[in-house]
Amino acid sequence: MRRLFPAPGATRVVAVAAALITAGAASAAAVPAEASTATGGRHRVDYVALGDSYASAPLVPDQVDPTCLRSSHNYPSLVAGSTAATLTDVSCSGATTADMTAAQGTAPAQFAALGRGTDLVTVTIGGNDIGFSTVLGTCAQVTATDPAGAPCRTHFAGTGTDTVTESIARTAPKVAQVLRGIHHRAPHARVVVVGYPDLFPDDGVGCTSAKVPLAAGDFSYLRDKEKELNAMLARQARRNGAQYVNTYAPTVGHDLCRPAADRWIETFAPDSPAAPVHPNAAGESAMAGAVERGLSRHPWHR
Repeated sequence: MRRLFPAPGATRVVAVAAALITAGAASAAAVPAEASTATGGRHRVDYVALGDSYASAPLVPDQVDPTCLRSSHNYPSLVAGSTAATLTDVSCSGATTADMTAAQGTAPAQFAALGRGTDLVTVTIGGNDIGFSTVLGTCAQVTATDPAGAPCRTHFAGTGTDTVTESIARTAPKVAQVLRGIHHRAPHARVVVVGYPDLFPDDGVGCTSAKVPLAAGDFSYLRDKEKELNAMLARQARRNGAQYVNTYAPTVGHDLCRPAADRWIETFAPDSPAAPVHPNAAGESAMAGAVERGLSRHPWHR
């Protein structure tokens, strides 16, 4: 289980970065509270939420599962609450694609929550598979070597081969396997891949500081790697019978460089209750809004 607690002392920010877990107005009509059955009857939507810390929302009040650092105000809970769907939320901080089918410490395999009666599944996964927490920790550590340059980009791509891009490519078949596994275990379910929100300034202009210890030229690099990850998730969703929900576009302008009042993604040293470089309560609400809009645009019948 990957934990997310800051270390004391002068190296606190870098230590937090190295330990990172990777990973709008609600519309009541976004997900029907009832779905049609083959016999024409009605039943309440059975919704299962899978995924990592961007789904579980570590440290966002109120924490309802200390093992998985899961919040009662994460995007799955907000979607379920606005639609009266019956939610089984097994999202867990630190989860990888492997944790869909194997226990994650004391947390059971997430796929154990699925069944033939499942109507809706959301999943946010892949960030931990590519080691994004390690990438961020490394970027923070090398900033001092060239704060005005792009030492992180040099570290991961300076040889001509971008190792982060390679990690994303290696993760693609794992995501595909997850989606096939969901369809197998929940053959009647609508499956929604929920992407990652905008973490870094979309214009590439950085905000190097004690709370955001990244070199000026590395903001655009990290932005591009996140976009590559989201693009891979969108492709795998299309190829494997799932819907992709873009949470990046609706969160642009609320990245970790914004003032606290406008920030939906916390810095390496959060000002609001949330994990470092993760959505705060407003960010989870924005993600929920994106999911609800995506579902409302494409109604379905069981």
